[in-house]
Amino acid sequence: MDFVIVANLVILLLVLTLPLISHRVEQNLEAFLFIMGVLSALAASVLSWPLIRDALAHPIPITLAVFASGLVFKWTRRHLGQGLVQLRLVIPMRVLLAVLVIVLALLSSVFTVIIASLVLVELVSALRFAKEDESRLVVIACMAIGLGAALTPIGEPLSTIATAKLHEDFWFLMRLLGPWVIPGIVLLGVWTGFQPMRYAADTLTEGEDQETYRGVVARAARVYLFVMALTLLGEGFKPLIDRFVIALDARILYWINMVSAILDNATLTAAEVSPEMTLLQVRAVLMGLLISGGMLIPGNIPNIISANKLGIRSRTWARFGVPLGLILLVGYFVLLFVV
Repeated sequence: MDFVIVANLVILLLVLTLPLISHRVEQNLEAFLFIMGVLSALAASVLSWPLIRDALAHPIPITLAVFASGLVFKWTRRHLGQGLVQLRLVIPMRVLLAVLVIVLALLSSVFTVIIASLVLVELVSALRFAKEDESRLVVIACMAIGLGAALTPIGEPLSTIATAKLHEDFWFLMRLLGPWVIPGIVLLGVWTGFQPMRYAADTLTEGEDQETYRGVVARAARVYLFVMALTLLGEGFKPLIDRFVIALDARILYWINMVSAILDNATLTAAEVSPEMTLLQVRAVLMGLLISGGMLIPGNIPNIISANKLGIRSRTWARFGVPLGLILLVGYFVLLFVV
């Protein structure tokens, strides 16, 4: 057992650090995590046919959702900006933005966090706000989308892995997190409506790259490999979880997961969540991961997509995301553990 613990500690260290220090690893994250997942499962002596079968099956629902939603986005993309222009004629801008953020966040659990992020980029680009105001709005919207996508297993890899590892049904996360997440999404949407909205005619942040069928297939394939890798990692890390994580108090788990600001929260979910945890512990882990994941660009998928396509710098994201995340972390901590 000591060998297993040491081996998986080394693998965990590599998983957490190499994507941060190696651009090549970051660009090929799915393949890297797959290799680490196989090594972790081998070290823990759990690489068996049932695990391989689960690793092949678990990614299917979210992969199909990403593929189908990607096709819909490709076919409707050119109409998004036109539709928004029409809506601006009948709905006040602040109300429109608040509604868009809330709707995108809630629908991200159905159409996936990836498509919700791409739609967000299209809509924000069409509005042509000043760069600083645009960045602020996107950070708030991505925080909301990251929360909403966790409500079903097809929303994002974090929810896929959490549901699979806990052996729960499709609506488990909605029951566990919905009463906490949905009010937060509404609050973030309303908060969006109070942000500065200065226009700049020279704001050229449109995602002008063409959406191709090859891109749709490639995106779905990367998600499939990503979730398969996390399934292997999660099972391989089980000895670590059983020894070091399960006994921790839920309040400690909540704050420890601030590390999700710099590390992908789906990877941390694979490393931390266990069916041996209490519901309070699971809720604390997931809420800490979801909120912290919105604070910096590497923390969550919508951050990475939006920042890349709109040219938002890491320092700019942190200026808006860190204060927002800290306020939400403190607020949810009080609601979860004090009230």
